Amino acid sequence: MEYKSAERARTALVKKGLNKNMKKNIIVGQSGGPTAAINASLAGIIRGAMQSSEIGEIYGALNGIEGLLKRNIIDLRKSIKTAEDYDRLAATPAMALGSCRFKLPAAPHEKYDEILQIFKDYNIGYFFYIGGNDSMDTVKQLSNFFKEKGENISCIGVPKTIDNDLPVTDHTPGFGSAAKYIAGSIAEIALDSGVYDMFSVIVAEIMGRHAGWLAAATVLARDAVGSAPQLIYLPEAPFDEERFIEKVKNYSKEKKLLIIAVSEGIKNKNGEYLSAAGASVDGFGHVALAGVGKYLEELIKEKVGCKVRSIEFSVLQRAAGHFASATDIAEALRIGEEAVRAATGGQTGVMMTFERVSNAPYLVNYGSVPIEKCANLEKTIPAGWIIDGCDVSKEMVEYLRPLTTGRAPYFEKDGMPSYLFLNKEIVSK
Repeated sequence: MEYKSAERARTALVKKGLNKNMKKNIIVGQSGGPTAAINASLAGIIRGAMQSSEIGEIYGALNGIEGLLKRNIIDLRKSIKTAEDYDRLAATPAMALGSCRFKLPAAPHEKYDEILQIFKDYNIGYFFYIGGNDSMDTVKQLSNFFKEKGENISCIGVPKTIDNDLPVTDHTPGFGSAAKYIAGSIAEIALDSGVYDMFSVIVAEIMGRHAGWLAAATVLARDAVGSAPQLIYLPEAPFDEERFIEKVKNYSKEKKLLIIAVSEGIKNKNGEYLSAAGASVDGFGHVALAGVGKYLEELIKEKVGCKVRSIEFSVLQRAAGHFASATDIAEALRIGEEAVRAATGGQTGVMMTFERVSNAPYLVNYGSVPIEKCANLEKTIPAGWIIDGCDVSKEMVEYLRPLTTGRAPYFEKDGMPSYLFLNKEIVSK
């Protein structure tokens, strides 16, 4: 009798040990362009995983899928040892894990089998990929492959892009902070350039290949300075050079400062990019545009003959952690945690989303949608939100304001930013 009791106890302990060993590990990757909020989503995933009883190790893939294929995998628990570490990661802009612009080939392909083997070697049961349109394609491809193979590996897309062009979700983490920085900078430029008693023009070139959300966000500068920018040009509306020059000339008669916000991807009525000279193409076939601000500067000099300067925001608009939106960072954290809940709840092949309930008070719900509704698709500005091809409506303003509210926590040391850098020691399987 004692023997049987001891045996049962031993069996229970073995089962308990097996259950512990059966915990699945997670791996997280980041991809695409950096933002001020993408590390907040990473921090949210880490926190969600640490709080979950179903997750074992928490791994990070350096440089996205490209690094994963090279087995450049790190232990994220080594980097988050205190509450401050977690908060500093959330406040650190750019991409702590590094990025890539690697497009998976169409299946079937040996790379999918390589990834599956890596996941088996590291006992991965949950894969999270933080990124934009093309990153969601990676989630879709891997999810479909694992389903076909009968593998129980959850693949979750966590949205990220300053362009705000992912469909279905109301907005994307990273956009609010970029919009806040751009609008604030436009207001400061207006103050700086408005001190002289002469007519001058500033052309601000802002990121946005097909969707003009970022350039549209410059409208919020009017809350601070009244009128600037006076003209806003977006890729969704054809650009007419003759009408543009006519508007500039009309402003010049009033001897006022004219600030023009323009998306890098504006096109003429024939659908051709206004300035794609010297443009390169990335691995996904996207044209890397640059130069429209300089193009318009030269056009104004030639046709109007006034003082004009072009400013290209470039990478400044996506890495400004010192001016990040409190709403943006808080939501990026939360959606990372929600992604873990979705994965451990049995979801796969989905992208996490925001559903706006109201503007005032600002309320959102967190959810998910099948990845097929997001991958390789873009969300552009509704036509009704664009006025006369050179301005945006009050609906746009009401949409934007909540996303840029508040200043996110920010860490300094000796007057300079204090960032968190991950321990990038590679771990073996």
